[in-house]
Order: sequence, then C-alpha cells, then structure tokens
Amino acid sequence: MSTDTTPAKVAARPSFADRWADLPRPVQILVWVAIAVFFFVLPLLNLPIVSTPDAEFGAVLATVANYALVALGLNIVLGYAGLLDLGYVGFYAIGAYTVGVFGSLHGQVNWFVLVIMAVTISTASGLLLGAPTLRVRGDYLAIVTLGFGEIIRITALNSEWLNQARGITGIPRPPSTELFGLPSLLWDGATAKVDLGEGARSVFLKFGLLDAVPYYWLSLIVIIIVIFADKLLQASRVGRAWEATREDEEAAELNGVPTFRFKLLAFAMGAFVGGLSGALYASRIGAINPDSFMIQLSMMFLAAVVIGGQGNRWGAIAGGVVVAYLPERFREFADFRIVVFGLLLLLLANFRPQGLLPPRRARRAKRADDVTKRLEGTEEAARA
Repeated sequence: MSTDTTPAKVAARPSFADRWADLPRPVQILVWVAIAVFFFVLPLLNLPIVSTPDAEFGAVLATVANYALVALGLNIVLGYAGLLDLGYVGFYAIGAYTVGVFGSLHGQVNWFVLVIMAVTISTASGLLLGAPTLRVRGDYLAIVTLGFGEIIRITALNSEWLNQARGITGIPRPPSTELFGLPSLLWDGATAKVDLGEGARSVFLKFGLLDAVPYYWLSLIVIIIVIFADKLLQASRVGRAWEATREDEEAAELNGVPTFRFKLLAFAMGAFVGGLSGALYASRIGAINPDSFMIQLSMMFLAAVVIGGQGNRWGAIAGGVVVAYLPERFREFADFRIVVFGLLLLLLANFRPQGLLPPRRARRAKRADDVTKRLEGTEEAARA
C-alpha cells in the first residue's frame, strides 16, 4: 500500500489569504468599500454588543482610531525595520505640543498649517534622534529611545515656554463645515428605532467639544490614507530593504543594502505618523499637559503592535483596537482591568506568540513547519 507524502497533499487546504487573492479584483474592491462604510456608520448604529454603556461610544471610537493610527506608525519602526522603540510617545507629544504651542500658546496659525508643522517637526526630531543612535542595536537602542520619550516629557514639564505643568488649553480644532446631520439608532432589546433628537444627531464635519464622532471620521480618513501609503512602501524596494535589515542586518550589508539609511528612513516615517496622530489627539481634546504623555502610554503603543502582530498593518490596527477598546467596553470591571489585561497578554504570549494577525512570512514559516512535522510523522509511520 503506497502512501503519498508529497507536500502538496499534506498542505492541500488553501489559506484565507490564498482564497482572498483568488477573488476577482472588483469583488475585492466592493468588500473593502463595504467594510469602510460599516466602520464609518458604526458610531451611529450603537450596536448593543459593541457599544460602551459606561462611556460615550463616539469618544471611545475616536480614541480607538487614534491608537490604531499610532500603531500603524510604530509598526513601520518595529514591525518592518525591527527597531525596538520604547519612546514612541515622544513623537506623539511633539506633534501634540506643536499644535498647542503655535495654535494657542504662542500663535494663531491655521489648523492645516499646524498639522504640516507637527509632522515636519516630529519627522525632523526622528532624524535627529536616529542619526546618532541607530548605529546601536537591540537593548541599547531600546534604552536610548526610552530616555528620549522621558526627555520630551520632562522638557515640557520644566520649560516655561511650554507652560510647564500647567499645560496648554484652547488648542484649535479642525475647521468645521456643517453639511448635514446624521441620526443614530436606539436599541430596545433586538428592536432598533431611529433617534431624531437634536442631541443624538452627529453633524457631518462639525468639530465641536461635545460630539467626538466627526473626529473619529477624520481619523478614519487619515488611517485609510496611511494604509495605502504603507502598502505601497512595503511592496517597494524600501520595504524589501527593511525586511532584509530586520532578518539579518549583517547579511543585508554584505549584499549592498545601506541598512543605516533605511533604518533612519523607517525611524523618520514612524515619527511622521506619530506626530500626525499626536496633532489629531490634541485637536480633539483641546488641552494637553506633560502628564498626557507618560512613558506608560508608550508601553501601550508597543503592546498594541505586539498583540496585533508586528510586521502586519492589519495586526497593528487590531492591536490598537484591543488595547484601546476592551478597557472601555468592560469599564464595570475597572478594579480588575489591569489584572485581566496582564493575563490576556500572558495567554497571548504562550498560545499566540506571533500576535493576533501575524505577518505573511510568519504564517508561511509556521505552515512549512507544520508540513515538515507531518511529513516526518508520516514517514515514521510508513517505516513502522
């Protein structure tokens, strides 16, 4: 009796990514459009399973979107280039303080110009930090970046020009254009009805103090743009150079890849997205102070990327959602949130070390491992 032990037979089942790739391009586009529309109307649906009963759902979604954007930026540094940055909150703070200083404390600059200034200054700070420090690796780089994050916070705390511990208030919001109001749904069990009250209507592109939904929409638009840019970068020569540097920097150098230049580019691009997300955060909150940028926030950003799956943009977004959304969804267990979060991290590290959505290379390596083990087991059984 012959036994076919070819890898094709053992690994005959196609993965979800393979099935998705086989779909016609128009179908893929329709699916993506449907997903985008769903997330845009999500704050208006108020789905009972998803909504947060102890916190305003729109504000929670705006925070989740902000975390997802930060995770996308940190994923470029950590996931693509393999650089352990423990002080990413520093770039986040630079973007926020740029908007606050030049928009309220020491000037009245137009909001769009403020955002451009925020990403420019944060990118420049990434270059200034990366140029002398990216020649070190591993734990040494982590310590340097951790110090950078604290230096930014302590500078804001002690600088009179930055208003010290008093912080900055009256930060300008994005320019508003009141186009139309969108009603939300009210749920009574499994029955939904449209709430037409003025307080329940989210006015499209009206950036005020009480309604956080327009800020969520703005963050979603920015996330979509960043995802497109991220996809183009990863598929380009730059993305391949990052991957080579991450896997084996010395081998990449021997093959002619200027690793320092590409690591510096990754650091600068991560700083760009971090500064952008900080600018959006400051514009939504309207007031910031040094305590808004504690180093623990940097750990949360790092946890988002690691939980989601470093090196996968969708994993980074999923990690940002987990880190920002779950504590708000289960706020009734506030006394146990940190304990539960720690236990979840422990379980994830043991049973899903590559993250919730590991990158394609990790999935391929795991499948190849599984195929090899099954082949070895089949051969042993045949010999027996």
